Amino acid sequence: MTYRPGFFNDISSRVRAMDLDNLLLDTDSYKHSHYRQYKPGTQYVSSYVEARKANGSIDYTVFFGLQMELAKLQGVVITEDIIAEAEPFIRAHGLDPAIDSWRRIQESHDGRLPVRIDALPEGSVAGLRTAMMRITNTDPEFYWLPTFLETRLLRSIWYPSTVATNSLATTREIARRMQITDGSSEGVEFKLHDFGARGTTSFEAAGIGGCAHLVASQGTDTISGLVYARNFYGADMAGYSIPASEHSTMTSWGGEAGEIDAMENMLRQFPDGLVACVSDSYDLFRALNEYWGDKLKDQVLSRENGFLVVRPDSGNPCEILPSTIEALGEKFGFTETATGYRLLNDKVRVIQGDGVTPQSIIDIMQALMNHKLAIGNVAFGMGAGLLQKIDRDTFGFAMKASAVCIEDEWHDVFKAPATSVAGLKASRPGRLAVVKEQPGVYETVRQEELADRDDQLETVFLDGEVTKVHLFEDVRARAAQEYDEMMAAKAQGRWPGIR
Repeated sequence: MTYRPGFFNDISSRVRAMDLDNLLLDTDSYKHSHYRQYKPGTQYVSSYVEARKANGSIDYTVFFGLQMELAKLQGVVITEDIIAEAEPFIRAHGLDPAIDSWRRIQESHDGRLPVRIDALPEGSVAGLRTAMMRITNTDPEFYWLPTFLETRLLRSIWYPSTVATNSLATTREIARRMQITDGSSEGVEFKLHDFGARGTTSFEAAGIGGCAHLVASQGTDTISGLVYARNFYGADMAGYSIPASEHSTMTSWGGEAGEIDAMENMLRQFPDGLVACVSDSYDLFRALNEYWGDKLKDQVLSRENGFLVVRPDSGNPCEILPSTIEALGEKFGFTETATGYRLLNDKVRVIQGDGVTPQSIIDIMQALMNHKLAIGNVAFGMGAGLLQKIDRDTFGFAMKASAVCIEDEWHDVFKAPATSVAGLKASRPGRLAVVKEQPGVYETVRQEELADRDDQLETVFLDGEVTKVHLFEDVRARAAQEYDEMMAAKAQGRWPGIR
């Protein structure tokens, strides 16, 4: 049976299915009690999002993904049907929701959210503790709304920003080593391939995370990421893949005896361009030496407009990958790069897709370099390490209230727990802004300190309308440019670290 929101009603009348898009149901339960907890006379609340800690050596983040959430929050999102559905459900759950206030949003704002959201341009590369987003209510009656939306907004930022950051950092690590071993980083946009769709928690997670990866790369097998890049950022085609085998197709040819026939079939079915073939179903080095390097060698060398990509898929990659490339080099030959590293014949390359994480890629590349093997020999396919083995604490993302307006006067809001380790739980006070007075360096300041400086947080959502749309091509270009600016600032001693 195809799943749909009300599918349970088809087989049972015990319960009524809930609308999965009901905004009142997409928050933390306790948020429904917060409208009673602010000080009497509160009119406005200003909150912000930031990343608070480094992920290993990565002390910056790529801001990305908010636009996907704003597209869902725009327009009429509060209706009488939504309120009527949510009220008894939330009350049965043990809470007393602000039903009268929700009805006034429906009536006085036509069901549109009376908030203003300002954010950095998507693709911005900023240091830790930089305010990426700011939200304030625009109608004083709904002072509680900015923090009510925290669950959705923070989730919409931390996950894609974390994926985009790790993908950019890893891609740049590959590029740096390609410059050393190959003398060029040409083609690096296809060196980190997304294998993560099956390892995520949902289609939506694969779409959001897969889209975020494509900010730094053009290699992917996560089709949902391409769909999200098109639907939310206007990308015609954001990434590419090639025909590739898996163990089921290779082992279905009669077991071990039929493996070479399966390999020959791959070359016959895909006679030109790129094609990838998993080769460790039984004996990897027999496949390398006897099959690819001998019986099928002429067919490999005769390919037009592309090459064979051999995929080992088991063992310690720091050992298996150099040995795989050495074995292929024995059969197909090497050339030497201008920097003294060995590069395989241009009709054969390797992809490593097993045991791949941002850190293991660095370890694997070092192992190759120790053998004087060029990084251009290999591409990497990353699955769970790219889209799933991360969480909100990877970069310490948080959304916090920083200022409240009570009876027309603004007051700082912050916390500074004495028990916080290294001050990570401390939050910023005041209405915040972000300035960029020199390339590569963002700084968070109080709004009253802006003077004649431009606030880098630009309005992207106002009273239910998306007011700024970022195209994917612009996001990519911005991330690339701002990464280079950041690295230049570090090299010149202008990088301030946490501000």
